[in-house]
Amino acid sequence: MSVISPAPHTIAPATPSPLAPVFRGRIGRDARSGHYAVPRRYRLHLSTADPACLRIAVTHTLLGLDDACAVTFLPAVPDRPDGGYTELSPLYDASAHRYTGPALAPVLSDDWSGRIVSTHAPDIARDLARRFDGGRRAVYPRGAESEIEAVERMCAQGIDAAAGSAGKTAAEPAARAGALGTLLRTLGSLDNWLMHRDHMIRDRITVADVELWVALVRLDTVHRHHLDAGAVRDIAGYETLWAYARRLAGHPAFGGHLDVDAIARRHRAHCHAPAATGTAVQVVTWPDSGRAPSDARADRP
Repeated sequence: MSVISPAPHTIAPATPSPLAPVFRGRIGRDARSGHYAVPRRYRLHLSTADPACLRIAVTHTLLGLDDACAVTFLPAVPDRPDGGYTELSPLYDASAHRYTGPALAPVLSDDWSGRIVSTHAPDIARDLARRFDGGRRAVYPRGAESEIEAVERMCAQGIDAAAGSAGKTAAEPAARAGALGTLLRTLGSLDNWLMHRDHMIRDRITVADVELWVALVRLDTVHRHHLDAGAVRDIAGYETLWAYARRLAGHPAFGGHLDVDAIARRHRAHCHAPAATGTAVQVVTWPDSGRAPSDARADRP
């Protein structure tokens, strides 16, 4: 099944990031893998104001893994000038000889060795589901890999990258208009796709819904502030899509990790571009999760 046709406009590939994941260990099936699946052996280090961390946190909660894998929640804004966390530095230092890069989240660490297993968010989420869930909740349904990957690409390119390019004031007007066109076509396709569906694929929540929901949260809480008011009004016009986003926000696994104020603080700390007129146009009133702000959260065993 084809979920969404790819948008015709191509977003220029980004320059390779110096902040790319540096650890790509995997949790395996048995002791021969080195990192094998043992409950309470591993720990997640997450800042849910970061989109990659938010995806993992939602997936972890959907899987019901509180007893199997501990979570340490980090502040929204990193405390080091390089964008890293002092709290994570010992893990990075223990895991890579003379490591000089930023100590970034997300991190999946091994409490037995005190070292990092992985900093690659997609691998972390997949391993949690495949090695600890046992198929009970099936957020990664069998045979759905191509559909999930299609949704991941669409969210990364058609929403996040397109919205980022459309909001770059230094870019050529034609490039910004093309990127905005890609964004609106993607949102329109999604809106049509969800017209008679409750979920992106299958008949239950999967990681495809997690991917799309986080992309929509970021579109409204981050990218909107760099778009003009007319563009944001167009974005807000996809009522089915935003109703879907609001509905998922009412689910404890989604809304329980959503902290709009924390996302805003993180964005302001990293971005110094002036706000655009789209800031004044409201897209979604996100529900109050009723929990403490992310900066005040303690470890969760």
